[in-house]
Amino acid sequence: MTATPGIDPSAPPSGPGCQECEATAGWWFHLRRCAQCGHVGCCDSSPSQHARAHATDTGHPVIRSYEPGEGWFWDFAREQAVTGPDLAPPLAHPADQPAPGPRDRVPADWRSRLH
Repeated sequence: MTATPGIDPSAPPSGPGCQECEATAGWWFHLRRCAQCGHVGCCDSSPSQHARAHATDTGHPVIRSYEPGEGWFWDFAREQAVTGPDLAPPLAHPADQPAPGPRDRVPADWRSRLH
């Protein structure tokens, strides 16, 4: 089997939510998972855009959606959708975790804060 650049199928996700938002009591709209190291960060529509920042800071260009029912990949370096292999489970945040989330930190005016 040929390895896909920027993807390590064996890397598990870092957790159920955005690492940086969890550390700073922030919130996210949707979650993305680094396909190379498993870092979970928030999407480009989220206030802090931690998934893209992780890609920029580490050079790990490919993410996979970390939303239930979604399986698409995106390459930040090429700004285009790409295909990828099955990744280590879990493939999404817990189904009972809302989007946006986490439930107790999403402001009432969250829609006006999206990018």
